[in-house]
Amino acid sequence: MGMPGTTELLLILGIVVLLFGAKKIPDLAKGLGKGIKNFKSEMKEDTEEVAANEPKKVESNEEVASTQAPKTTTQA
Repeated sequence: MGMPGTTELLLILGIVVLLFGAKKIPDLAKGLGKGIKNFKSEMKEDTEEVAANEPKKVESNEEVASTQAPKTTTQA
């Protein structure tokens, strides 16, 4: 089952115009566009918030060595 052809798309468009009226379609499209824009901006803010809350993963060797306890060896 592939994409609908030109005839099917025109038929669907005609049904939409009959159901909603020609004046309502631009308003519906505008509302859909605003919804998508808000969704994208919220996703971007969420991604930035997560990135800001992540601890830095890179540590220098000196910092790691100073935070580790010295190793003691015992001879038997």
